[in-house]
Amino acid sequence: MPIRYESYQPNHLAGMAWLDNFQRTRRTLAYKGCDDTTRRVIRGMPLHEVTLTEPVGSRPDESGNMLIHGECIATCAYLKSRNVKVDLVYIDPPFASGANYAKKIRLRSAALQNVQIEGEAEPDMEEQMYSDIWTKESYLNWMYENLMAIKTVMSETATIYVHLDWHIGHYVKILLDEVFGEQNFKNEVVWYYYNKMPDKRKPIFTRSHDVIYVYSKSSANDSLFHLLTEKRDTAIKQLVRKKVGKKMINARDEDGNVLYRETDERIIDDVWRIPMLQPADTVEPVDYATQKPEALLERIIRASSDEGMVVADFFGGSGTTAVVAQRLGRHFITCDINTNSIQTTRDRLVAAGASFQRMMVRDGVSLFRNPVQTQERLPAMIGMFQDATLPSVWSGCIINSRGKQPVYLPSLTQYERVLDPTTMSTLIFDGMMDLPEDVRNVIIYYVDVEDWDAINDLIGRRPDPRISVELRDLKQLLDEYVFEDDADFSSPAQVPMAGKPMFHVWQVTLHSFHSDRVCRMLDAFNQKRYAQALKRAEREGSALQYSPVTMSESQLEAIEWVSLDCTEAAPSAPWHSDAEVKIEPDCTVRIGGGEKNRMLWDGIIQTLDDRCPLRMRIRNICGDETTYIFNP
Repeated sequence: MPIRYESYQPNHLAGMAWLDNFQRTRRTLAYKGCDDTTRRVIRGMPLHEVTLTEPVGSRPDESGNMLIHGECIATCAYLKSRNVKVDLVYIDPPFASGANYAKKIRLRSAALQNVQIEGEAEPDMEEQMYSDIWTKESYLNWMYENLMAIKTVMSETATIYVHLDWHIGHYVKILLDEVFGEQNFKNEVVWYYYNKMPDKRKPIFTRSHDVIYVYSKSSANDSLFHLLTEKRDTAIKQLVRKKVGKKMINARDEDGNVLYRETDERIIDDVWRIPMLQPADTVEPVDYATQKPEALLERIIRASSDEGMVVADFFGGSGTTAVVAQRLGRHFITCDINTNSIQTTRDRLVAAGASFQRMMVRDGVSLFRNPVQTQERLPAMIGMFQDATLPSVWSGCIINSRGKQPVYLPSLTQYERVLDPTTMSTLIFDGMMDLPEDVRNVIIYYVDVEDWDAINDLIGRRPDPRISVELRDLKQLLDEYVFEDDADFSSPAQVPMAGKPMFHVWQVTLHSFHSDRVCRMLDAFNQKRYAQALKRAEREGSALQYSPVTMSESQLEAIEWVSLDCTEAAPSAPWHSDAEVKIEPDCTVRIGGGEKNRMLWDGIIQTLDDRCPLRMRIRNICGDETTYIFNP
């Protein structure tokens, strides 16, 4: 349950009454579920417990920088409870693209990189991160609540940049007019990524731009903005010089007269010609599907903030916003619901030398690495089967000594996870009306409950009192499932420092590692490769050419990151990374998040700290982290 609900400020109707033609309270901006959304906005943002999981850097608590593992609304509730205001917001939310996004998984070995089947596209090892499949109504309801939450924590002079594309952007523009007001619209920026490869298979013009809607919190004229310039394109520069001589058209004065100045710069307008990241790029990419280039965020941050201000990204993704804000001397607050996002952002910030607090929203949503994976595992974990004979409100049923028991599972991949009276009424009065005669019990799982008195009242008024209703807390169920990896390692020992035998360092050596999840993923990968090779052999009438990708006996190549904590020994204490090694796909390492070391990793991690390591944490290539406590 939430600790309490934080109100949307300045009040829950703020922003709704700006438009005469679109007004939620007058029902002219009406679509399925909008009444429920308005009710939740009136209720407020759920404030959950937020705990510190890792302080990073020299003065993380004084920096004001936060990396929060949690959803946008929960994060905004936490910020509001602490009176934190942000000066600039950039969000790159899901685009309602109808696609599932996954992180590519690579063994820390050259073996996988060299696997090829001639003439065929090689399948990837992937870990699903999030689903971007929505109904239009559910997406707009979800986005409306997020925008209202974000507005609550924006300062009066703050600006928000909302990054979308052709899928849903035109609908969200109406929501932005409603939440922030038409008069606070500033720009519709077109990001033109000219280096996108055309898709000749589709009979359409190549889609090579996104849109970024820019709004201010209060008055568009009072919000902070810096006019930016850039070097002129060589071809344009030569064309202008040919027409007007050596002088360049650069601006107009207060009377509208053209000013001619000899300059190689131009004022940046609302069409930004910035290349998108490509797989062949070697500087920025971090194998994150939706990663945006740093040049894009640098332009936004320079235009709408000053040094020392707070820049926020509530759909943090690969962490580009936070990394660029850190480099430009701003404070940052970033959050995401996906563990892979938090890990990627954390590692990038460590490499950038940032100080920040890594935190976790205890809202019951981040049950595994992300809601998508949690939702997929639930049926098997509770022994649930699909049953087409049940009303559609039920997710399936459990069959045991008590007979057939219909089960309701909340959706963890959409915006609503609270068991409220509306949902309960549907289950009681619709879902229980046409159940088979042999059903005597139904099971309803929940993450949070909005109103216990109302829920119990509805249960008491159920149409068939012979059927009992059992409520189960989904968080308690998942707390019982712990997935940990096995590792064989030496106890911490002091050894002479390389090149300085008079000095000693603490060292831990990993001998072997085993992860069931990685092994299952590798098996699935090999099955795909085998099917691909078999299909090719049948098509060409040739011999089957296939050899599985295998790991070494030690399986150390399944490790992505290792860290030692010399500060805390308690299992539940925040993590202190007093020494860490990030293993790259080619087995080279980054020690302490610094520069890449060309030496291959040998399973050894050392700390220069004069304190003995107390705990070790290992992250496998799928993103699972397991903590080991050293025996004293």
